Amino acid sequence: MTASTDFLTIVNALGLPPGARVDARVPKKLLIEQGAPTAADKGAIQDGIDELQWFAACKPATIGVPTFSDDTREYLEIAVVGCAFRSGAKAARLIELMHRAIPYPLLLVTADEGGLAMSAAHKRHAQNEAGRTVIEQVVTASGLRAGALDSAQVAFLKSLALAQQPRTDLFALYAGWIARIEAINAACVTGVYAATDDHEAIDRRHEALDAHARLSKAIEGLRAKAKREKQLSRRVDLNLEIQRREADLAAYMNQL
Repeated sequence: MTASTDFLTIVNALGLPPGARVDARVPKKLLIEQGAPTAADKGAIQDGIDELQWFAACKPATIGVPTFSDDTREYLEIAVVGCAFRSGAKAARLIELMHRAIPYPLLLVTADEGGLAMSAAHKRHAQNEAGRTVIEQVVTASGLRAGALDSAQVAFLKSLALAQQPRTDLFALYAGWIARIEAINAACVTGVYAATDDHEAIDRRHEALDAHARLSKAIEGLRAKAKREKQLSRRVDLNLEIQRREADLAAYMNQL
């Protein structure tokens, strides 16, 4: 199965009208010109990207969802793009570069040896530069599989359909897709996929996911430190700290 075929597992799940589909290859040089601020980034794009494809343009004329504009942001279109990474690619950096380079809010599907990933990032106007946009937090769900049979991924794919998203405007639509990416990330912890468009529940889940990631990383560091520690009393202290962090972690899991 090729990367293009893998991408279609997610792209087709979006349930977009035929008029929204673009299905065009994008030359890497465009990304290098627009999204590579350093020589290292240019090299990462050149060496790490195998294939770049623009799948769809979601705008009022193609999906019937109005644009959104306020003092903070303007959403005229949502771009759906796929990118196949080569082995050893700096995936996290490349994902960030693509979200920065494309002026529209981007629904990005990427593929590498670890499987598929889906990412999104809200954009807002730059405070000090007219006409420039900056990205907010990139939200990524990784380890997705084409043809996966586990109940969480099946439910995730079903929940991506355009017909199931908020359709007030393009900002609400994009927020709906971000909420589903966070829901599958929560399901990786809880084993249960639960999509919602309730703003309070989404905010709680977002905070819990951030806290869970932060605590998990801290616990991993403490365990490594405890393993290296030769002084018994210090090792006991570290293990007690690990237990406290694990209790905090369990509390946040209940909010996922």
